[in-house]
Amino acid sequence: MIKIIPAIDLIDGRCVRLTRGDYLQKKVYDASPVDMARSYADCGVERIHVVDLDGAKAGEPHNLRTLEAIASAVSCEIEWGGGLGSDQALRGAFDAGATHAIIGSAAVLRPDQFATWLKQYGARMILGADVRDDRVAISGWQDSSPLGIEDVISQFAPMGLQECIVTEISRDGTLEGPAASLYVRLQRQFPSLSFTVSGGISCMTDIHMLDALHLRKVIVGKAVYENHISLEEIKSWSQNASSPASM
Repeated sequence: MIKIIPAIDLIDGRCVRLTRGDYLQKKVYDASPVDMARSYADCGVERIHVVDLDGAKAGEPHNLRTLEAIASAVSCEIEWGGGLGSDQALRGAFDAGATHAIIGSAAVLRPDQFATWLKQYGARMILGADVRDDRVAISGWQDSSPLGIEDVISQFAPMGLQECIVTEISRDGTLEGPAASLYVRLQRQFPSLSFTVSGGISCMTDIHMLDALHLRKVIVGKAVYENHISLEEIKSWSQNASSPASM
């Protein structure tokens, strides 16, 4: 079964969701990041996806204290992204409690550095390849690179890359459904990698559809905050996904 990874996006230490990566289309939620993380952990999820949107925009982490608080409150894995462009930033995130680091802009702008991190940290490194019109976006989705999604993945797949989170920016925060064909294409092209679907998830029907396509992981965010997917549904799915019969 596909694994659900719930998301917490941060601006100024608060839970937010953007629409199509636009910082001007920001919705702030009342729930505290730590409370949300506890709620997700209580559902039995294996991992929580946390993005420092301030850090992604600025190029260096801005919400590590919030990461520390989340890591102290839950025992599940935490994949952390946003502003991880230097050795110091990466060590800071790991020291604050991240179990995995999502590297986006740095992988595109400084590929040699990401290659070094893959060698040093192995499976703790996740490529965050966020796409707009099949081109990889950088700098908190504010700019586009000339590289296509396959170009970036192909560069690092032989270097020990194991996981890749691909966000379809045009779907992100829209509740319009995921770009399923993109992930099916990538999974077939790179069968040894684990791809995480990100962007557009609107309800559990989307999860069932992605599971039927044999995709491996999916991030849910706005659908939870807007009560399109309940915590009980995540709990039920996560329990079934972790049962021996589903392995």
